[in-house]
Amino acid sequence: MKWGKRIQYWAACVAGAAFTAGAAHAAQAVTFNLAWVPQGSTAGVLVAIEKGFYRDAGLDVTAVRGYGGNRTVNEVDRGAFQFGYGDPVSVSLNRANGGQTRMVGAINTRWPAGLCYVEENTKAASLKDLAGKRLGGGAGSPVQNIAPAWLEKNKLPRDYLRLVQMDPSVVDLSLIQGRIDLAECWRGSNRAVIQKDARQAKLTIRAIEYADYGLDIYGNGIVTSDELIRKDPEMVRKFVQATYKGYDYLVAHQKETVDIIAKQYPMLDRDVLAQQVSETADLIVDKTASKKQLGWMSPERMNKTAAFIDSAFKLGGKVRSEDIYTDAFVD
Repeated sequence: MKWGKRIQYWAACVAGAAFTAGAAHAAQAVTFNLAWVPQGSTAGVLVAIEKGFYRDAGLDVTAVRGYGGNRTVNEVDRGAFQFGYGDPVSVSLNRANGGQTRMVGAINTRWPAGLCYVEENTKAASLKDLAGKRLGGGAGSPVQNIAPAWLEKNKLPRDYLRLVQMDPSVVDLSLIQGRIDLAECWRGSNRAVIQKDARQAKLTIRAIEYADYGLDIYGNGIVTSDELIRKDPEMVRKFVQATYKGYDYLVAHQKETVDIIAKQYPMLDRDVLAQQVSETADLIVDKTASKKQLGWMSPERMNKTAAFIDSAFKLGGKVRSEDIYTDAFVD
């Protein structure tokens, strides 16, 4: 090779390496708090990582396990994570205490929780059949506020159910063992686990859904901080758009989604994952807003959501619906 051509060749190599390094350097590092262990409810994020949707948007996203919705939202508020999986209750409580978090997209377009019971121990065709039943929950669990307010909404006494405070780690097992009659079970999350454990004990789990009895509020979604929205709205937009690309893929390719998560986390039960993914695919699609993008939140329903939370947690009007969400990044 002649010297002139050699110089051109090496210059091209150096330029190419510099371009590659520059592209890698340009990718913004982002952390997402899953709020719990990897599961179906947050599978869209894991799919977006695996399929390169974030990478294509110039983001280097890492998903990190979390320790509950309230803690996740507070950690996002402190800047420990750029984004997290959180719900309007946690966001409202954060803001009522001086925080500055906000939902930027819905994943559970309906409240995903219900009251699970063991059919062999409890016969219940409707909510009214649960009079006096023991509902277990952690002392700091939102169920302690949500259940009484929901009962009142259904024109039942606030103490129609007996709320039992217990260690959150033993609630599900206590239901299977018959030490409590009811436990909150979440679609896309622990419901599939409870049902699996019940099957192993030759028992059957049924559920009374909050949403079937007047609780028309949003559930979990993508949460970030007002500070990040102010500082880097373009990064927020990129993350939100790529995330919903992941959830759109989840809806259309549920079996592959299970394969993707099982590959990343081989210790997870595939049957549980499959149920969680199926439930999430149902919850993320808002059947009343078919012409809207995934993640869009209705102002009317967010008003209802904020009003219920204000009443249930006695916030005294400190948090308005416009404080807890924005649709600016999903359109």
